[in-house]
Amino acid sequence: MPDLLIELFSEEIPARMQTRAGEDLKKRITDGLVEAGLTYASAAALTTPRRLTLAVEGLLAESPTTREERKGPKVGAPDKAIEGFLRGAGLTRDQLEERETPKGAVYFATIEKPGRPAAAIIAEVLEATIRNFPWPKSMRWGSGGLRWVRPLHSILCILTDETGAQVVPMEIEGIKTGDTTEGHRFMAPGRFSVSSFEDYAAKLKRAFVVLSPEERAEHIWNDAQNLAFAAGLEVVDDKGLLAEVAGLVEWPVVLMGQIDVEFLELPPEVLQTSMKEHQKFFSVRNPKTGRIERFITVANRETTDNGATILAGNQKVLSARLADAKFFWENDLRIAKSDIAQWTRALENVTFHNKLGTQAERIGRIAALARELASVTGADADQAEKAARLAKADLSSEMVYEFPELQGLMGRYYVEAAGEDAAVAAVAQEHYSPLGPSDDVPTAPLSVTVALADKLDTLTAFWAIDEKPTGSKDPFALRRAALGVIRLVLENELHLKLGETVFWRLARTLVERENAEKKQESEDLAARIAARDPELARGFLNREFEKRSAEYRSGDSIAASGQAANDLFSFFHDRLKVFLRDEGIRHDIIDACIAMDGNDDLNLLVKRARALNAVIATEDGENLVQGFKRANNILTQAEEKDGVEYSYGADIKFAETDSEKALFGALEAAQAKIDPALKAEDFPTAMSAMADLRGPVDAFFEDVQVNTDNDILRRNRLNLLSQIRQVCSSVADLSRIDG
Repeated sequence: MPDLLIELFSEEIPARMQTRAGEDLKKRITDGLVEAGLTYASAAALTTPRRLTLAVEGLLAESPTTREERKGPKVGAPDKAIEGFLRGAGLTRDQLEERETPKGAVYFATIEKPGRPAAAIIAEVLEATIRNFPWPKSMRWGSGGLRWVRPLHSILCILTDETGAQVVPMEIEGIKTGDTTEGHRFMAPGRFSVSSFEDYAAKLKRAFVVLSPEERAEHIWNDAQNLAFAAGLEVVDDKGLLAEVAGLVEWPVVLMGQIDVEFLELPPEVLQTSMKEHQKFFSVRNPKTGRIERFITVANRETTDNGATILAGNQKVLSARLADAKFFWENDLRIAKSDIAQWTRALENVTFHNKLGTQAERIGRIAALARELASVTGADADQAEKAARLAKADLSSEMVYEFPELQGLMGRYYVEAAGEDAAVAAVAQEHYSPLGPSDDVPTAPLSVTVALADKLDTLTAFWAIDEKPTGSKDPFALRRAALGVIRLVLENELHLKLGETVFWRLARTLVERENAEKKQESEDLAARIAARDPELARGFLNREFEKRSAEYRSGDSIAASGQAANDLFSFFHDRLKVFLRDEGIRHDIIDACIAMDGNDDLNLLVKRARALNAVIATEDGENLVQGFKRANNILTQAEEKDGVEYSYGADIKFAETDSEKALFGALEAAQAKIDPALKAEDFPTAMSAMADLRGPVDAFFEDVQVNTDNDILRRNRLNLLSQIRQVCSSVADLSRIDG
């Protein structure tokens, strides 16, 4: 079986596109080969800045001959029907076979497709792949019509077996396939031929090209760590930067340079971000001080001066970049120390969303909500409001304008420089968290308060304007915000009535939207009043808002906000199901708990779900669910048939069997344990008491016929089943459990 080697050699491919391009090349080629009947043993894609390579081992030498039988029209069918069948089969009438079937004589065609050489199939698949390659961006060059990410120079395509290597002939836009490639652009220019993948990889390495991106990354990281360790320093880990740099070089040469002393006092995050974003440098940190003192750069060639000239040039460019960062830092610090409020005032001119107002208006909403939430989180209400008003001030700073990824982190420095408490300053950085499932959750009360307010405002605001996630589209990251609320509540053991909070936040937002014109008129009038009496103007606006709120709380308007709140709360429950899936908690178990009162307290809801999940996993719990469902089904059918509700309490004096009497006692004992356990939020104890009913319930159904001919006994036993349903349903709605 021959092996296939393909290389598409071009100008430098952007590092961010290389991995995906290698995967696409492998998938499109191998899918095309298999579809044409050529199976293979294994395939691997490799990339460098100038080449996409695919190595396929154990390929069939030719596709197998296939035979296909097709059933045609009936004998005697119209000529047009028969001719159409012949065209589709590629046969003549004398090649058809007549066969008797239960429906009469029918034409059958046997179509034989002879196998084709692998080279012919490969040429077709490769051309189709190149012409239709899914680059995120592509270009044309010269007078040709071919599109590629960068100008394509050559195509290597060979089949290798025990007899040697054979070029697969193909030509596309004047580029003919061959068996040659090029080495390093500067250190080994010129072309050379190869005869197999092993020969190809070995000759490339001799020509200063490391073919494997993983090998390049490992080499860079090991050399960087060794250089830093020798200087008593450590490299700041950055896997994303490592992968990118490995895609920028074919022959990595790791060098360590100095950072000028005047920049060493910059915050380490500023140095790290500036070097990474502008220069693709790794930061080297002093573990004793935490300062970034040096940098690692990766050259694409060896030099006679061991990289001295390269380092000198890099240090010169870096100094210019860091001079800008130092200017931003010092200018921002001056403003933060003198009047940080001017940054929040500047946000009055920054639109958050055309239907939701400015960033300043949003900050006002978050601050008001933070004050309300402080009683839940244990934070000081005044501090929570202050922290919320300062948390996004750095959005107006020059540093965050230059490096948006530093928002929040720079805010912490600036708020602290403004003379605020460290806890208030920490809110600027921590209120964005958690940003994802693996991100840390804030635990400081102030940070938790503002983080909750920020995310709840985002959700209620976009729900109010009907901008909800649809399918895979979530442009405003609302799923992430909901998951953030869930993690903040659960990991900080908060008891937050989300239903009430969501409803009134939606109501307030809808008031403002529904009365936008009146609001503008009120503000215009207030502006005229403010010219003479600002305090009177504020009072006027507050009265106007309360008036509109009172109007909104009646009729169809209150129904609209209630419907939106219910929809948003269902969204929270859906996110919670996804969140708990990793714990092995099934959706039906969560649904059984959502059906209970207090389901807007996510903390209680999850405690209940975890306890129920633990009980259901036991044999007693599983069998109790079956017993409950049996009791519930019998009771439901009897109530529908008799037109009455059996919920008046059974009397033990009508019990006939020992198992029936035992069930009375078991239910009473279970209820005595469950009620105080639920009051104390001790769900494991409540669930365990419920599971203890398994034995008495099983014995009851084994010994007793519920629908007996004796009406008195029947009614008493149905009322006893009602007690089973009542006791079990006080813990969870077991009717929603599957199976």
